[in-house]
Amino acid sequence: MGKVLVADDSGVMRKIIIRALNSCGVNDIVEAADGVEALARFAEHPIDLVMTDWNMPNMTGLQLLQQIRAGGSQVPVIMITTEAEAGRVKEAILAGVTDYLAKPFENDVLRQKIDKFVTVSA
Repeated sequence: MGKVLVADDSGVMRKIIIRALNSCGVNDIVEAADGVEALARFAEHPIDLVMTDWNMPNMTGLQLLQQIRAGGSQVPVIMITTEAEAGRVKEAILAGVTDYLAKPFENDVLRQKIDKFVTVSA
């Protein structure tokens, strides 16, 4: 079972993502309300997967991704966002994003994404 870091400035969205992760068998979850807090949690815990919103105060999801990659980590990072225009997608790919999850999402789509990176219970 892997540890997942969920970073989103919306408490409601974090709860939705966590509930979806729980329904997929993922229960070892660390929360962060913005990129700064997420980077601190990332440094405190061995993280197997990062799921981050793009638009957050203090440090965006893209900046978080850039910081994680600058530190040498290749941990999978899934960007959860409504930002799907080609320029932004390209920017995230160049920064080293692993995958995208568009809001709103269905649990089965989330499951397909995380199954690639985290071992979950059946």
